[in-house]
Amino acid sequence: MSRPHDGQWPFFPFGKPLRMILPKGSYIPPKLKSLLNAFEETLADRFRKLKPKDESEVVSLSWMRRAMESLSETHNDVKSLITDLQFPVSDWDSQWMDMYLDNSVKLLDICIAFSSEISRLDQGQLLLQYALHVIDPSGEFPSEEQLKKADISLIDWMQRFKSRSPKIENSCLNLEELARSLCFPKSKNSSKGKVLMQAMYGVKVQTIFVCSVFSAAFTSSSRPLMNLQVPEKFLWATLFNDLQGYVNGEIRRRISSGRPIILRELEAVSYCSEKLHDLTSGGTTQFGANSLQKENGIDHKEDRSSQIVNEGKEKVERLQVLVTELGEAAEKAAGGLDLLSKGVGDFFQIVLSGRDALLCNLRVSDVMQENDNRHRFSLEVATTVGGPPENPSTEHCQPIIRIHYIRQPWAVILSIICCKRGVQSL
Repeated sequence: MSRPHDGQWPFFPFGKPLRMILPKGSYIPPKLKSLLNAFEETLADRFRKLKPKDESEVVSLSWMRRAMESLSETHNDVKSLITDLQFPVSDWDSQWMDMYLDNSVKLLDICIAFSSEISRLDQGQLLLQYALHVIDPSGEFPSEEQLKKADISLIDWMQRFKSRSPKIENSCLNLEELARSLCFPKSKNSSKGKVLMQAMYGVKVQTIFVCSVFSAAFTSSSRPLMNLQVPEKFLWATLFNDLQGYVNGEIRRRISSGRPIILRELEAVSYCSEKLHDLTSGGTTQFGANSLQKENGIDHKEDRSSQIVNEGKEKVERLQVLVTELGEAAEKAAGGLDLLSKGVGDFFQIVLSGRDALLCNLRVSDVMQENDNRHRFSLEVATTVGGPPENPSTEHCQPIIRIHYIRQPWAVILSIICCKRGVQSL
């Protein structure tokens, strides 16, 4: 008597050999594979372009703007990929949709936090502009009162700059949750699903990396940085690991060296502001204001030494230089913040439109499914109750009504009526 077959190959004690050589569902048709390779090659090229040429670009407002633009392009590319795959939302696994909707909410919150922080820093530029306007030494030398007002504005700006927004702290928590959910979802018996999930994995990796660098820049802390471990099977893995190692390493090096400010442009503004504050906090006496009045036709006091006069002139020249440098640094920072704000806003709209499109497709799919079910219900009622069966097998044949909406109240009532009239309800 032969032994029953248990699904194992008798001469391979470790299982089915073909399944080990060709894992179930691992095959991707050439056309779909070509779409995936094109997407990954484009992503790899973006990582290559994002790597800073030298440490001076880490982390600057211009680099952050390019990183955000690159991220927006990647999110747009995955939308195009879904269209090219001809893979409607109705065919998606419910797990994918839940994951996307949950992650998109966190990502929108992160974008709001970034926009809020950029706006806060941009508003601080008004304090700098006021200080520069008050102590502009190109005309008449500022009075004691003007120097005091300028110094107060500089102090307010420095305090605002060193403070941290609670929204940024919350964005770090959302970012950590995104990183914890980073995985490669499995797709059951769907080549299109495998392609989409592999592409979405790359999108998520780039999103977490860029947002973690932004959070580190805004908080002047290395805590938000993440070392993502990407498998080498992806075409973009090597370039991403190289980019991540360089950027994260440079940020950590700067913080460990005692430089509390990461953003290059704002670091220049902070340096000039502190130097100007040191120069204006002492009032007009340190500039030798009495000595400067001789050029305006007023005699000096006889006991004023020439050394004090020279020191006062040097400080006036230093004031002029600092005002010029601060004005240039503030203008550069303001321009960078404006462009970065636009980039974050555009990315927010991309994420929001993608989420809205998914929800809209889900609603349409639900309506179509409901209409289809109602149509099938009407047809079955008409064919089973409307007349005698064409080929009755017995003399006593009961019509059958198939009720698809068992959870609906009217379905329960209809079932009771059918039972009372001798109609079988399934």
